[in-house]
Amino acid sequence: MTDLERRIAVARGEEKADIVLRGGRILDLMTGELIPGDVAIAGDRIAGVFERYEGHREIDVTGRVIVPGFIDTHLHIESSLVTPFEFDRCVLPRGVTTAICDPHEIANVIGLDGIRYFQRASEHTLMDIRVQLSSCVPSTHMETAGAELLAEDLRQVMGHPSAIGLAEFMNYPGVIHRDPQAMEKLRLFEGGHIDGHCPQLSGRDLNAYIAAGIRTEHEATTEAEAREKLRKGMRVLIREGSVSKDLHALQPLLSDLTAPYMCLCTDDRNPLDIGEHGHLDYMIRTLIALGCPPLAVYRAATLSAAEAFGLKDRGMIAPGKRADVVVLDGLETCNAVSVFSGGVEVTDEAFATRGHVAPVGRGSVRAPEVAAEDFRVGGNREETDVIGILEGKILTEHLTETVPIVDGDKRPDPARDLARITVIERHGKNGNIASGFVRGFGLRAGAIASTVCHDHHNIVCVGVDYDDMAGAANRLSEIEGGFVVMRDGQILAELSLPVAGLMSLEPFEAVRDRLVDLRAAARSLGVTLEEPFLQLAFLALPVIPALKITDRGMVDVTRFEIIA
Repeated sequence: MTDLERRIAVARGEEKADIVLRGGRILDLMTGELIPGDVAIAGDRIAGVFERYEGHREIDVTGRVIVPGFIDTHLHIESSLVTPFEFDRCVLPRGVTTAICDPHEIANVIGLDGIRYFQRASEHTLMDIRVQLSSCVPSTHMETAGAELLAEDLRQVMGHPSAIGLAEFMNYPGVIHRDPQAMEKLRLFEGGHIDGHCPQLSGRDLNAYIAAGIRTEHEATTEAEAREKLRKGMRVLIREGSVSKDLHALQPLLSDLTAPYMCLCTDDRNPLDIGEHGHLDYMIRTLIALGCPPLAVYRAATLSAAEAFGLKDRGMIAPGKRADVVVLDGLETCNAVSVFSGGVEVTDEAFATRGHVAPVGRGSVRAPEVAAEDFRVGGNREETDVIGILEGKILTEHLTETVPIVDGDKRPDPARDLARITVIERHGKNGNIASGFVRGFGLRAGAIASTVCHDHHNIVCVGVDYDDMAGAANRLSEIEGGFVVMRDGQILAELSLPVAGLMSLEPFEAVRDRLVDLRAAARSLGVTLEEPFLQLAFLALPVIPALKITDRGMVDVTRFEIIA
């Protein structure tokens, strides 16, 4: 008997199911009702629901609520700072059974080898990791990345079972102005799924972007922006990451009416944030607490996500669907009591049976050694562009401040919260060093530095002491990348990320604990930001308005040009 025939036999009650969940109430995503009944699982599929079934293994879930596995519709696993295997172990027990990832962080460092690493890893994880193909490596022409991927390169990694389509098309000017390379990539995926990224785009330019065949988008930060995108046929992904927090702004738009066209995503969320607050489970209970109908929230987290990305085999507790099942203590609390992914119960023993893929991207930090004088900023005018941080957003302000020139240098000014920010090319290509000013860290002393620097992942350093900035940056080369906090020549805390300078080889629990130490060390320097390290990383991303910095200089994103 084939799997198909056996599944039909189990559904009819002619054969015992592998697993039966008994005594719970199933959330019906069609009507919003909680209906008592069994869930019968045969292999990796649900065979039957609501009726009475017998199973080789029967699990009592009396008093519990049964919902489909959650789907994170857009994220970069690298931003969790752990490998796909540790990410699997970190969030799957919270009910996230499908993760649609874009590996463009690692692709910007080591190219196709990074994408292939994620594809191979997806063959072994318990959760279903779907690997979109990175569309913008590098994100723009205004930075130095470790690799460049053209349409013919992407063609080489198409067709893997994990594939859905083309990942977030960040170079929206390239789309609306019909850049030849952008057009080649869009044509390559024409008719398939193309994920979007167009912050603050509106009017005819938004029409042009959507006309290219782009159907999903996670960069809406206001209700008005999200509403316009919905009206024009885009599916809006509500994002709540460690830095980009848009849930509260978009929550009023999520209703039973709009839920079929809205989804949830985290984009960039680290183990400390996950440990303290949660992942999609946090988004679900927060949205409900803010007044969204539970049916709308669970649809967005499951069925709507599956429909938006063409995953017809999941998203409901229904016959024939993939057995991605979460048993909760209640809809409002969204605490997972047990989780099944593809019919496999999520346990330590199940994680131990996974295969393994050797890490890639070792020794990728090839930055020049720097000295204190490399962080000086000259100029012939005191009027100075300053990046203004908006906490909880990756959008920034383009500020202008008067900074006096003393001995040929514009010095940081902690009293005015003006810190030096510097990006150092670390791929061994040109040794570029570019410096500017940033406001919003609250730094009073020392420096922090990182190789997590979206999306080119050069070294980015912010500080008020040049010696500490140089020391922190040089230390990153010694530990193969990561985070460093330094004061008075002493390392206060650090985390090594030797996999492409982005991911640790340690368990997620160890990374979480190191992040606690790093956050405390940053606060001892005066830092007031809740998540200073990822906030720092996004200051170097030149596709998010308004002012950013790369190894080539300060970037006016609104004008899409480097400031002279």
